[in-house]
Amino acid sequence: MKKIAMFTMGTRGDVQPYIYLSKGLMKAGYDVVLGTHPCWRELVEGYGIHFEPVGPDIDIEKETTIIRGKSKNAIMSLLKTMNFIMKIIEGSSKEVYEICKGKDLIIVTHSQMGAVEAGVLGIPKVNVTLQTEMIGEKLRKQKFSEKLIGGFIARQAAKPTNKIRKLYGLKPVKSADEEMSDKLNLIPISKYVVDRNPYWEEKNILTGYWYDAEEEYIPDEKMKSFMEGGEKPVVLALGAMSFEAESEKEKLDMFVNAFQKTGQRAVIQGFQKTLKDYELPDSMIAVGSIPHSWLFKHAKCVIHHCGFGTTAATMIYGVPSIPVPHVLDQLGFAMQLEKKNVATKHINAKDLREQTIISAIEEMNVTYADKKRNAELISEKIAAENGVAEAVRLIESVMEEGSGK
Repeated sequence: MKKIAMFTMGTRGDVQPYIYLSKGLMKAGYDVVLGTHPCWRELVEGYGIHFEPVGPDIDIEKETTIIRGKSKNAIMSLLKTMNFIMKIIEGSSKEVYEICKGKDLIIVTHSQMGAVEAGVLGIPKVNVTLQTEMIGEKLRKQKFSEKLIGGFIARQAAKPTNKIRKLYGLKPVKSADEEMSDKLNLIPISKYVVDRNPYWEEKNILTGYWYDAEEEYIPDEKMKSFMEGGEKPVVLALGAMSFEAESEKEKLDMFVNAFQKTGQRAVIQGFQKTLKDYELPDSMIAVGSIPHSWLFKHAKCVIHHCGFGTTAATMIYGVPSIPVPHVLDQLGFAMQLEKKNVATKHINAKDLREQTIISAIEEMNVTYADKKRNAELISEKIAAENGVAEAVRLIESVMEEGSGK
């Protein structure tokens, strides 16, 4: 049985795509190991996947929330979060190296973990990229000024990679691209959401989103009664943005007041600390972890931070969005939704106020029919892509080529 390993760091949204890919590979007969923060053991093993703890035993969502909370600037917030994660990745290299031993393939996730270690061990690798902006336009003829700027950016991006290379006595690379697979880079996004860039190398392939049918979810009586008690609600799902380091009553007040003033019923995820001493009106309900496959299908629209996973889920389940991106990668995903006319104009986190939320809800109400129809049409096309199966097929083709079949 061929053995595959992959590693990722970050919040649940950084782990979930690789859970789906792991399941697809296991179904195809591969022995798969998924390594990530110890805090995600229960999540990963709950899917029947071989888990390996990598890095310190910390609550990663809490830690990154604290970092984000200290900076209102999107660029600084992203840089500080990335630096924090990269230090963990660098410190985990020896663990990753040991887990990689004896494997037939390393899938290098968007965190770039395992790339250097696979090279040192002489193990073939396949890459995954979540942000299409990170893929170089290698087939486009660049101006001299563009080459200079691109070279500078490439050198900066290569710094984390070079720190790991130094651990193994390797010379630095000028660009992180030098550590990428020359065979395959998987992009788990639908071609109906993002157009393929004609200047990409052939190895960069949009597979479609990675997801599978969740187990049948049965809501409790309170949730069932709420859903049946009126019009479809707005879902507030800010992901890690709503994992408070401390109570954030002011932020929650903005949303609750906006919902009341626009007459919206609402389901609120997150804000657990704030909600302990908070009384919601009867038109709103607080919930914990509920599968997007159930919750989003019952939602009018979703107000979310535009993390990769939540953005994908709104498209998969055909529901319009009100984006509230906090960092740059989230802004990129928000703009994907806006371009497809399945979302209102995004609200920058620094501009989040009661009135901006009200304005976004009013925009959604006026344009809802078009946005809902567009989202449903894309959802139907996504279902036919079968992204996980396509990714597994492509991975198998690389492995067969490597074994000389």
